[in-house]
Amino acid sequence: MIDYKKLDFKCGLEIHKQLETHKLFCNCPSFVNDPNKPDIIINRKLRSVAGETGTLDIAAEYEKSKNKNFVYEACSTSSCLVELDEEPPHPINQHAIDIALEIALLLNAKIVDEIQIMRKTVIDGSNTSGFQRTSLIALNGYIETSKGRVLIPEIYLEEEAAKKIKEDEKTIIYRLDRLGVPLVEIKTDSSIKDPEHAKETAALIGMILKSTGKVKSGLGTIRQDVNISIMNKARTEIKGFQDLRSIPKVIENEVKRQLSIIERNEELKNEVRKAEDNFTTTFLRPMPGSSRLYPETDVPFVIITKERISKIKLPELITIKAMKLEEMYNLPAQLARELINNKTFEKFVNKYTIEPSLIAHILIDIPKEIKKRNNLDPKKLKEQDFEFILDNLNKNIISKEAIIDILSEIIQNKKIDINKYKLISIDNIEQEVKDMVQKNKGASFNALMGIIMEKYHGKIDGKKASELVKKYIS
Repeated sequence: MIDYKKLDFKCGLEIHKQLETHKLFCNCPSFVNDPNKPDIIINRKLRSVAGETGTLDIAAEYEKSKNKNFVYEACSTSSCLVELDEEPPHPINQHAIDIALEIALLLNAKIVDEIQIMRKTVIDGSNTSGFQRTSLIALNGYIETSKGRVLIPEIYLEEEAAKKIKEDEKTIIYRLDRLGVPLVEIKTDSSIKDPEHAKETAALIGMILKSTGKVKSGLGTIRQDVNISIMNKARTEIKGFQDLRSIPKVIENEVKRQLSIIERNEELKNEVRKAEDNFTTTFLRPMPGSSRLYPETDVPFVIITKERISKIKLPELITIKAMKLEEMYNLPAQLARELINNKTFEKFVNKYTIEPSLIAHILIDIPKEIKKRNNLDPKKLKEQDFEFILDNLNKNIISKEAIIDILSEIIQNKKIDINKYKLISIDNIEQEVKDMVQKNKGASFNALMGIIMEKYHGKIDGKKASELVKKYIS
């Protein structure tokens, strides 16, 4: 076991989340993955420039030393001259600012009076201009966790980078669909106490972001970077986390890597590393510094007034919504949370006399079971398919045991013969159950249930059948 306190473990997070609005400095839609084929292709080489401090950034110089050619593919449906860096940026997206302000308030942060756009040198090719536009939105926020308060010193609004498609020794190919999509970046302090605490903190921030209903969802729309140091030595920034579940294991392995370097009396260096699928990390580049920042002269300042802030309506957090659903319908906590954005649940609860917990189970758990058991895609199921099931359940035409089979047939576009699944009254098979128990004396309850459920698969109520079997066993 690693004693993280003894190691003087320090850990902070940088969370980047895409916002659900058009691009930050033009009116192009933020498709992220444009389904159209690229109709624009350009070739570039990039060079580093001095930042506000008058010096060249070490990370930018490192990328320049690779001497890569950059090929950019773009679709005219999602990119314009701004993405190609052939036209100055348009005025900043005000809707994106409002979303960022809302997020800042939810994170208890103090919003700045004036937003100044800065250029951050990035010459790995992911920005056609050689820099990323970024702006400080708020300071000194915090969230409460199970292990104490975690401070959020800075919140930024910035533009997303282009997506890397292919790379070889000489060339990197990027797609520009994603370039310019608004991102909110949230930086915590280094008070995170251990790997599990890092995962919890990331999950809490993710929940707050989702609560706005104004951020993108799905793979690739959020990234967590983790900053780590031990024994007051060099800082390592780990990039590339997509799955929260991988955070603790990657951190643990990175700490072990650093300990082994220290034990060999070698020097730990400030560097950026990539989180790999096997929970290890690999070197990406030296740690960048402040010399890569300088003011953006093509976009004016944005003054943030108290009146503008007062008009922002804060949403109810997902955790609060889930708690209300849990209490109102007597649902398990996890099930209640998964129903937050399910608009059909309460509609079905009001329409049918079926227990809300069963309706929730049918909408959330059964599609997962179908995928696991039958390897079928539950996304093909529509609202009317669940309505068909609930109608027949409500009229006592089918049993709960038939649901998976019927929905599986619907996914496979099979014609449903409801007579095949019609519920048989438990009274009609009572004598058969009695005879079966007598014939199989000494058999376990589970064995007897297996016999009866296999014969009447999907046609009898499992709970009532179990009560009948228990009656004659005793």
